[in-house]
Amino acid sequence: MTAEYQVHGDIAVITLNNPPVNGLGLATRQGITDALAKAQADAAVKAIVLTGAGKAFSGGADIKEFGSPKALQEPNLLSVIRAVELSTKPVVAAMHSVVMGGGLELALGAHYRIVAPGTSVALPEVKLGLVPGAGGTQRLPRVLGVETALNMIVSGEPVKSELLAQQPGQKLFDKVAASAASLAEEALAFAREVGARHADGSPLPLVRDLPCKHPLGDAYFQFARNMVKGMAKNFPAPLKCVDTVEAATKKKFEDGLAFERETFINLMWTPECRALRHIFVSERAASKIPDVPEDTAKREIRTVGVVGAGTMGGGIAMNFLNAGIPVTILETKQEALDRGIATIRKNYEAQVKKGKLKQEKYDERMALLSTTLDYAALKDADLIIEAVFEELGVKETVFQQLDAVAKPGAILASNTSTLDVDKIAAFTRRPQDVVGMHFFSPANVMKLLEVVRGKETAKDVLATVMAIAKKIKKTAVVSGVCDGFIGNRMIEQYSRQAGFLLEEGCTPQQVDKAIEKFGFAMGPFRMGDLAGNDIGWAIRKRRYVEKPQMKYSKTADLLCEMGRFGQKTGAGWYDYQPGKRDAIPSAAVNEMVEQHRQALGITPRKIGDEEIVQRLVYSLVNEGARILEDGIASKASDIDMVYLTGYGFPAWRGGPMHYADQVGLFNVVQSMQRFARNPRDDADFWQPAPLLARLAAEGKTFN
Repeated sequence: MTAEYQVHGDIAVITLNNPPVNGLGLATRQGITDALAKAQADAAVKAIVLTGAGKAFSGGADIKEFGSPKALQEPNLLSVIRAVELSTKPVVAAMHSVVMGGGLELALGAHYRIVAPGTSVALPEVKLGLVPGAGGTQRLPRVLGVETALNMIVSGEPVKSELLAQQPGQKLFDKVAASAASLAEEALAFAREVGARHADGSPLPLVRDLPCKHPLGDAYFQFARNMVKGMAKNFPAPLKCVDTVEAATKKKFEDGLAFERETFINLMWTPECRALRHIFVSERAASKIPDVPEDTAKREIRTVGVVGAGTMGGGIAMNFLNAGIPVTILETKQEALDRGIATIRKNYEAQVKKGKLKQEKYDERMALLSTTLDYAALKDADLIIEAVFEELGVKETVFQQLDAVAKPGAILASNTSTLDVDKIAAFTRRPQDVVGMHFFSPANVMKLLEVVRGKETAKDVLATVMAIAKKIKKTAVVSGVCDGFIGNRMIEQYSRQAGFLLEEGCTPQQVDKAIEKFGFAMGPFRMGDLAGNDIGWAIRKRRYVEKPQMKYSKTADLLCEMGRFGQKTGAGWYDYQPGKRDAIPSAAVNEMVEQHRQALGITPRKIGDEEIVQRLVYSLVNEGARILEDGIASKASDIDMVYLTGYGFPAWRGGPMHYADQVGLFNVVQSMQRFARNPRDDADFWQPAPLLARLAAEGKTFN
């Protein structure tokens, strides 16, 4: 049963029971209307309580129905809410824990509302590229006032019930329960009270009948539009939120409701909404590993060891300190250890100075941190993460020492970004306990964690690492073992195309400008300068030996031979002024590229932004298709999550594989075949991956 019906004396209780958040799917909606009808038909019932089982009143729409006909099938949510409003017996919404989206819209249809302390209340539809679609933009301003309601609707962020209850003149809550534990009992008592109050047939209060005005009218909404426009950028939904709330102040309720619904449906089919819904579903799907059941027993992680106090090691340690998990950092030299701890302190102190972290929290986190120069100090750690130099011989030394001191059952993880995790596991006598945990720099900021599954990595190790990733607020994506895993294997092709574009006539700033206009946070050359061009140089030198057939532009090597390693040296693809990160076009780099072209006998040509973007993005898509074929990623949406959370791919485009689906795989393949005819490019690479070719031929998509 997704909506349970019970009678307590003269009060009917309808309990939503659709775990985990009582999503308002078709079966639940039918259950509510059936239960309302049953209560109406029972003369002994004087009032109705509507509540949710478990850890939510309701989180809103059922994500399994997103974009499907079921979401609109009758009774749709608008019909359910109208049935609640039309009840001749008072309906009391007993709200607790989570009241979001359609769940809040449903509660706003009730005649009365009682709330438990600590309840999170939100209309988060804007985060999916939508406006609320079941009356939220019309009813919430009537109970909270226009400004408070608009702020909630535009941000989509949850607000605690205590804060809302303190709003002057609020009519969202008629009563605040003493505690979550007493909510059910208090709701029954309140329902009896309002049942008696309306026993004479007096009209039941409806939110739709409340007035809705703003004293400054047009001026306020123009101000709101200006503010939202500056923040919304490539997303249409936030401005539409302003339009729909304004409609609540200017139109009759039913007309405002119709306008909201029309706006909701129009937004549903925009590319931005499709992308955001794809991300929402993909983020949840990433945590599911096909052959690792959700009930797999997990190892307990109470303490963590980190080997290496450099930029990555310090950032990794901060993630666990932030989650309240004790960390021991190991270094080989005291100076390196002191330097690393000083950086952690500096990072936290900057947060304290900006008001983002309280001093007592900073003190608590630093108290969880200990340091050592001795591997033996890691003997009791439940998880040990290696974050040392990216060279297999160095990793071998570290893992042999960890194998000697770590307790049985400890998880040994490598932060390697490209190296073979199976080879690293073979340096130990416990390969089943070894896994890759590839954090992205800066590790204390970036959301992505690539979890690299070795051929012998135990299932409970995977389950544990995915769970701990969630605890430290990372988006974890599982990758198989290959050179570069998912993200860096694909970025190699992206970087190769950037190099070819230089040889053919582009400047670094032209390439960066085109892809940044497309929506990337940073173009390939600015990204190289930030990460350090010497890192890519070292990887290429290894690949020249391992993959002699691979074609590369030599421009990046020539840049490094000039000592231009990026921001850290004050010169890379761009020039940098001391203490500043502004990328200034470099005459020296442009001259180097031109001389290189002349040496190759290339006459530069004019290249448009469209070609730049297609070559960069479609190189990711083609390599992504090969990764899927090789079984390195289990689903296309995992690849999208890697690029959205680790590489700055624009969220409103949904990731490279989703974007290719939206463009049409047939069109992608046609473009690739055109690139293959370019004599300066790599014709072999531009042969569509078999999976891509097959899907395009069959008119199918990756997702």
